[in-house]
Amino acid sequence: MMPLEVLKKYWGYDSFRPMQAEIVDSALSGADTLGLLPTGGGKSITFQVPGLLMPGLTIVVTPLISLMKDQVDNLRALGIPATYIHSGLTAAEVRLGLQKAELGKVKFLYLSPERLKNEHFRQRLRDFDVSMIVVDEAHCISQWGYDFRPSYLHLAELRKLFPRAVMMALTASATPAVVDDITRLLEFRPGFKVFRKSFARPNISYIVRYTEDKPERLLTILQNTAGSAIVYVRSRRKTREIAETLIASGIPADYYHAGLAPEDKDLKQQRWKDGESRVMVATNAFGMGIDKPDVRVVVHYDLPSSIEEYYQEAGRAGRDGKPCFAVVIASAADKAVIARRLSEAFPPREYIADIYEKACLFIDLALGEGFNKVFDFDFGKFVKQYRLQEGSARSALRLLSLAGYIDFVEEVDARARLMMIAPKHELYSLQLTPEQDEVLQYILRNCSGVFADYVQISETVIATRLQMTADAVYHALLDLTRIHALHYIPRRQQPFLFFPSRRIQAKYIEMPRDVYDRRRDLMKQRLDAMKRFVFDPTACRANIILEYFDEQPSSPCGSCDNCRATRRPQSASDPKAEENLIKSLADKEIELRELVRRSRLKPEKAAEIIRRLLDRQELTLTDSNRILCKHP
Repeated sequence: MMPLEVLKKYWGYDSFRPMQAEIVDSALSGADTLGLLPTGGGKSITFQVPGLLMPGLTIVVTPLISLMKDQVDNLRALGIPATYIHSGLTAAEVRLGLQKAELGKVKFLYLSPERLKNEHFRQRLRDFDVSMIVVDEAHCISQWGYDFRPSYLHLAELRKLFPRAVMMALTASATPAVVDDITRLLEFRPGFKVFRKSFARPNISYIVRYTEDKPERLLTILQNTAGSAIVYVRSRRKTREIAETLIASGIPADYYHAGLAPEDKDLKQQRWKDGESRVMVATNAFGMGIDKPDVRVVVHYDLPSSIEEYYQEAGRAGRDGKPCFAVVIASAADKAVIARRLSEAFPPREYIADIYEKACLFIDLALGEGFNKVFDFDFGKFVKQYRLQEGSARSALRLLSLAGYIDFVEEVDARARLMMIAPKHELYSLQLTPEQDEVLQYILRNCSGVFADYVQISETVIATRLQMTADAVYHALLDLTRIHALHYIPRRQQPFLFFPSRRIQAKYIEMPRDVYDRRRDLMKQRLDAMKRFVFDPTACRANIILEYFDEQPSSPCGSCDNCRATRRPQSASDPKAEENLIKSLADKEIELRELVRRSRLKPEKAAEIIRRLLDRQELTLTDSNRILCKHP
């Protein structure tokens, strides 16, 4: 089959998106390949199509467990055999996944990078028939990258295991220094190819709105735009609060963050995709792998910490190529907030060593113990028990991970799953209670493939269908596990700590210069670039992004707020006429927001005039936040 035939057969598309065909052809020619495709460029297609055409297995390395599970589920839904292995799985699940890959029963094996630290695990891979190795989020291998992960440095071991396999690296955003690191550290062979799609997104208008009343400005933005929207914030609490505010104002909204149950995440995503919820208020946990082409506006209520993060999140708008908006709502306080992020991300070295000591005590790990072991780690309980500041504690654990003392994995949300382990003919002779029998019969009727692999389930769904309590279903499944009818793994939503080495005394904890000082300098540069993007009142915002990624713009974009301001005729305003206009509109009682809108003045200008008229008592503000002109 030809690549286009595979694309049509499995995905139903008649043609590739820009740059996809070139990357596919490069991989099929045997060349190591780096693809830089902006968010929404369809990176997964570029390795899934050639992976289906190549004779052996494709290994895909990705740091995001949620994205790994989504892609495997999507492939299975298309009839393409795939599986994944990460540190959140049981030993039995890992063994089953490896057996399937070794026997050629899957075409795609997704791995989390920390698995490759284990020498025994790497040796298990040695006999696999691997045609291609794919490194997703490849910027994570570079210390110049904004999301560097030490576990990625072990990926070159795959090149040694499979020297003839094609190496493909993919990322949405990378500076030239990061591109050099990727090709060097992944040991790309001579003749490798780099495909870079321009970072320009001409259909996106980049807008910054300055205000001291962010909730009001967010309402104004959403009321004056149409279509689906995403609002990004930096705390889980804010997602719910802002969504509730929008709903109260008549805007269909929902919220999303990493702490939600998988069933809730799926339901919220589907409602948003179907248009039942127009606005999704979310942390950066939302968006990965979600392909909704008609998002018309992405709003950053809180500022990201880098241009890379901002570009990826803003790039979720307008994937259909139609005009859309990426809006940042900024206040004067945001400059100080950005400055505080640096000190929070890099707490004092003594604090980091103290967090290591406390974490070991929390999991009851003795000195000299822990080598190559995984421990459940309730981060919320940890910070509460030791009365820690959440952000600084999380940063300390992350720096300890970068330094190689631990691996702190917070993105774990594994659904409940089970697999039948008793042969079918033995199930009829089991002595079961009525509830156990009902649950077993439900599984046999509704969970296809359960005798061959672990199948995800929801205890809540089973309970609803069987008119039982979720607790009763849970205990029935435990009982069926005890009698070896099946193997049930309850849902796990617990972060964990992995110890690549034995616990040492805290006084011996050191933060290498590359981990602490150099990365602190890099973060400061990124924060400074983000501040320039938001607070520079004259530069073309699209060009700031292009220059950051070392792409030379040919001309100003013409559509960002700064470009529009320079095009606007600078006619002298008549303050008296503007005041009279405001007073005439307020001749009858009017909502403040409506008064500003009808004035057709800039919101900042209208607010200034209204404050002046209120101070002179020529306007009155009622208890219901409405404006009324006071006639003499």
